[in-house]
Amino acid sequence: MDFRALLYGLLFALMWSSAFSFARIIVSEAPPILALVLRFGIAGVIGVGAALLMGQRIRLSRAQWRAVVVFGLCQNALYLGLNFVAMQWIEASLAAIIASCLPLTVALASWILFAERTRLLGVAGLVAGAVGVILIMGTRLQGGTDLLGVVFCLVGLVALTAATLAVRGASAGGSNLLMIVGLQMLVGSAALLPVGLALETWNVTWTPRLALAFTYTTLVPGLTATFVWFLLVGRIGATPAATFHFLNPFFGVLIAWLLLGERLGPSDVVGVIIITLGILAVQISRLNRARTPGRPVRPEGRPRSRRE
Repeated sequence: MDFRALLYGLLFALMWSSAFSFARIIVSEAPPILALVLRFGIAGVIGVGAALLMGQRIRLSRAQWRAVVVFGLCQNALYLGLNFVAMQWIEASLAAIIASCLPLTVALASWILFAERTRLLGVAGLVAGAVGVILIMGTRLQGGTDLLGVVFCLVGLVALTAATLAVRGASAGGSNLLMIVGLQMLVGSAALLPVGLALETWNVTWTPRLALAFTYTTLVPGLTATFVWFLLVGRIGATPAATFHFLNPFFGVLIAWLLLGERLGPSDVVGVIIITLGILAVQISRLNRARTPGRPVRPEGRPRSRRE
């Protein structure tokens, strides 16, 4: 892994983790679903417009179109929509911790659904991650955390896991990268618009704090982080790139503590450390598996059959 890949990974983890704290600011002063519709719409127009100025065209492969639609619906509409609604009731740090479990849920689903062989280190990582989540959630629920908000975040995590598995092997790289990112945003905006109009009213308290948070989430976690992620995957591959997710629990809790003054108890610290180590163990296990000498090479994204 070269210096540029390391920089991409650190930037992605920091930007992705910061989104939860700024989202918490937005939903405290604006309707969450309609705010997301506006955010995705603006980000999509900027992304597609910039792509057109760079000479990119809407000429995508079937796999890339699948990635646009699946991620636009599952990641932007379902995952982020549910998280934004949930953060009306729960803390940004808890939402970040739940979302940070994505590498664990992807590894678990791959193990169960596709019979992917998992090393002992990977199994230990899954167990550690579960223990860390249970420790934090148990303490937070006893402290009065809203259960419905936690359920919304968990359902969003399942949606994002399904999207990740559904587009395995669908390369989003190439010359149309920015176009793909912009189109994903527009799909999410279109999907959430009727929901927002049906369930919410545009009642917004405009403040400098809200304007800053909205601008930041639109341009940084929305457009820039997605773009950097695809650059990172294109440079070193999906499995090594996913290793940077182990930084997300730490960054997410730290930013929420610094920016919003959210509580940070001993159980939170211990739980975050356990989850971080669990994610790292799972990703190292998957990385070592991909590099095993003599292992048959198959196209990425093709699940291993049970007979193999």
